[in-house]
Amino acid sequence: MAAALLVAGAAFAQGEYYYQRKSLFDVLPLHSSDIVFLGNSITDGCEWAELFENRHVKNRGISADRSSWLLGRLDSIIAAHPKKLFLMIGTNDLAAGVSPEEIVANVAQLIDRFQTESKWTKIYVQSILPVNGKEFTNYRNHYEHADLIVPTNKRLEALCDEKGVTYLDVWGALADHEGKLDRRYTNDGLHLMGPGYLVWRDAIKIHVK
Repeated sequence: MAAALLVAGAAFAQGEYYYQRKSLFDVLPLHSSDIVFLGNSITDGCEWAELFENRHVKNRGISADRSSWLLGRLDSIIAAHPKKLFLMIGTNDLAAGVSPEEIVANVAQLIDRFQTESKWTKIYVQSILPVNGKEFTNYRNHYEHADLIVPTNKRLEALCDEKGVTYLDVWGALADHEGKLDRRYTNDGLHLMGPGYLVWRDAIKIHVK
């Protein structure tokens, strides 16, 4: 499964794995008591319910996902009116040349849909994580656009202020002194190892409970 995630993440396309995962999410039940984690491979790669020891935490991450693609798979989530939504998206967009403005516009559309159709869902927009191309070479496109991560996060934070939703800075918890993804938390410069997920959990757990 790990190899499939990496291949899908590198392909930057909605391939077989993407639609397999989406079709599963379309049939799995969600409830109004659930807490949904939505995003790409970095979200996909975690066992969130076990991490938080909470059976109501549900993973809706798909490897290689982008902000525009998310907009096409929101129906089953919105229809369930989940209690909370934790979103992290954008690193694949930047690697594919999508502008920060377009990413923020797509996230704005997502927020608007929830605020209109599932207004009791509490939304948390998490920052795009740092990457590390200094010591890893597996994801060259991501590293070449790394200088756009912080400016995009600032735009996302401003959007959250505008929309009245909560912005969570996870970037700061995982970045080293150079602003790169700390090598202690990754083995490829993009995705997280177990200790990295523990840091992420600790950065947001007060909002999950």
